[in-house]
Amino acid sequence: AAGAPKPLPSSGPKSLREMPHPLATSSSEEMGPALTPSPDLLLPRSIADKDLSLPNGTPVDNSSPASSSSLLNRLQLDDDLDVETRDLFVIVDDPKKHVCTMETYITYRVTTKTTRAEFDLPEYSVRRRYQDFDWLRNKLEESQPTHLIPPLPEKFVVKGVVDRFSEEFVETRRKALDKFLKRITDHPVLSFNEHFNVFLTAKDLNAYKKQGMALLSKMGESVKYVTGGYKLRSRPLEFAAIGDYLDTFSLKLGTIDRIAQRIIKEQLEYLVELREYGPVYSTWGGLEVELSEPLEGVSACIGNCCTALEELSEDMTEDFLPVLREYILYAESMKNVLKKRDQVQAEYEAKLEAVALKREDRPKVPTDVEKCQDRVECFNADLKADMERWQNNKRQDFRQLLMGMADKNIQYYEKVCVT
Repeated sequence: AAGAPKPLPSSGPKSLREMPHPLATSSSEEMGPALTPSPDLLLPRSIADKDLSLPNGTPVDNSSPASSSSLLNRLQLDDDLDVETRDLFVIVDDPKKHVCTMETYITYRVTTKTTRAEFDLPEYSVRRRYQDFDWLRNKLEESQPTHLIPPLPEKFVVKGVVDRFSEEFVETRRKALDKFLKRITDHPVLSFNEHFNVFLTAKDLNAYKKQGMALLSKMGESVKYVTGGYKLRSRPLEFAAIGDYLDTFSLKLGTIDRIAQRIIKEQLEYLVELREYGPVYSTWGGLEVELSEPLEGVSACIGNCCTALEELSEDMTEDFLPVLREYILYAESMKNVLKKRDQVQAEYEAKLEAVALKREDRPKVPTDVEKCQDRVECFNADLKADMERWQNNKRQDFRQLLMGMADKNIQYYEKVCVT
């Protein structure tokens, strides 16, 4: 049985064209458009250069199709830039330590407030541990294979951390888990997923876990068992451009992450030396009466430098590094969705070749080929819509992150330059 929980400190538009979803059409005669590259993504850098919308209402190009359900929800999301009109809010807070006979773990309070009809009550409060969040993400990947699932924080957010129950580690993880749920909440499709509903509302989540693997959607099954060794001829140019962009993005961000860690390490080493350096002047001042005032002044100045440098290092560790790592993981998640899309396209090409080899005069393409084409179109539409949404979030997050770090560095130099 779980022991008594011990509290830990915590922190308290634009219009869219009417465009039907690819699965909504019954016509099977137009099979080419699903694989036709968009001129917007002929080059990898065009993704980054593409004008995308931000929460301030800056216009965005909506040429990529979206699912019929996501079109309506996305319109709601665009209109919901005013917080007052949003209908689902989720907060992760109040971490608590549980000491049991077999293990010790941390749980977090997940509070939900909503006006959606899918929920029986307007407000819920449940406690979840890290493995529950991991269960949710796995279920979302199973049931929504065409969509980009936000990444969870790494098992150990900060490399080298030994005490995973320290206040700093727990708070860093709490922030990451809170952002994970908010990413899902803001998604026009994932936020309506039944597993997400269960995660937010069920008092005993283990009862749902014991039910075993839920039935995958038809799309999920098709993605899991496809290709049969068939190799994709080539990606359409726009998706090849996305793949190239993600590879470059991951490489550059990984380099920044390594350099930032090295800077923090050197700052902390310098801080140790600086803390030993300051008291020497104070001791010296006690021996030299005539020099005591200037020596004490030097000692106080070094003390101020120590405090300012410690704050700067903490800001980089707690605010800067987690965002870098989140987006490195985000890029890997997008690559996985891209691979799934390639598998479905490979299946489609294999079926087309099989039909061609039969050399039979058929009035129309077989039904299974039509369904496979629908899956390709659905993947294309959802992947492009999620890529656009991800780019919007990335621009906003990195603008806020870099401006914030610039301010922190300015504050640091102002503190150390005070005479």
